[in-house]
Amino acid sequence: MHFAFDDEQLGLRDAVRDLLAKHATPDVVRAAWEAPPGALDRDVWDRLVAMGVTATLVPEASGGLGLDERSLVLVLEEAGRAGLPHPLVESAAVAAPLLGADRPGALVASDLGGPHVACAADADVLLLRDRSSGDALHVVAPADVSLTPAAAVDGARRLADARWTPTPATLLTDDPADLALALDRGAAGTAAVLVGLSQAMLDMTVTHVTQRRQFGVPVGSFQAVKHHLADALKDLSFARVAVHRAAWSVAVDAPERGRDVSMAKAMASDAATSVGGASLQCHGAIGYTVEHDLHLLLKRTWALARAWGSASAHRRRVATALGA
Repeated sequence: MHFAFDDEQLGLRDAVRDLLAKHATPDVVRAAWEAPPGALDRDVWDRLVAMGVTATLVPEASGGLGLDERSLVLVLEEAGRAGLPHPLVESAAVAAPLLGADRPGALVASDLGGPHVACAADADVLLLRDRSSGDALHVVAPADVSLTPAAAVDGARRLADARWTPTPATLLTDDPADLALALDRGAAGTAAVLVGLSQAMLDMTVTHVTQRRQFGVPVGSFQAVKHHLADALKDLSFARVAVHRAAWSVAVDAPERGRDVSMAKAMASDAATSVGGASLQCHGAIGYTVEHDLHLLLKRTWALARAWGSASAHRRRVATALGA
């Protein structure tokens, strides 16, 4: 197997990084907390659509980029690094391969990642699971869904509970294999976002401890701080490798796909939680205030660590795959 990324994949990552640095600033993330339901700013989303990011997994013949998860994983890391509030995992990783060219550039909300639907009121279409039948996935128009706002630790996720009625007209697929792949794509994609969040928090913390001084020296020169950040970097480095492996396994439909995805999600959830804790401790109380950008990343981390399956749930899946 080959884990190195080629120039095309790295070029797409760099282009997305530049776009998000300019148009997905912390002010954009903060604005998502305050915007009324249905009023999420779509400027950065429209730019990602124009770049083709949301159609990364759609074949070229259908108007997409014709790439696979090995390219998308780097893009999702960048989305995490920026704290992008839009549902890129649900739209680009989960829905786009199922919908193909039918919904180009659609902002898709879904309940596959948990009981609540992120950005439900802002969606162009909803991908919902009929849990009464177990395996059926439905594509539902916003007008046919009743939404009730739900409390969230991360206000930028804009959660809601969705009530709707499945019909033959809304059915997309009832193939269990399609559902299993969608769940794996969502979990692997969220793991990539968590890696990006971890990197952003670590970078922010290194800058902080380099600039802040106590006793006439940067606090980053203290051994305790160095150890905290070294442990955080170690956890992040191991998780990133597992996430890249999962992307490869999904892309080639490896027999170990489920095991690799669960390993990645468990490690990425744990690493992001660990990095977040170290970042908060190194910042002190200021890191949790609403005025500081760290809290935006921390709260996203706490939310996504449990979305698409908690670390403990995915560890159980790995254990089962290993026959434990």
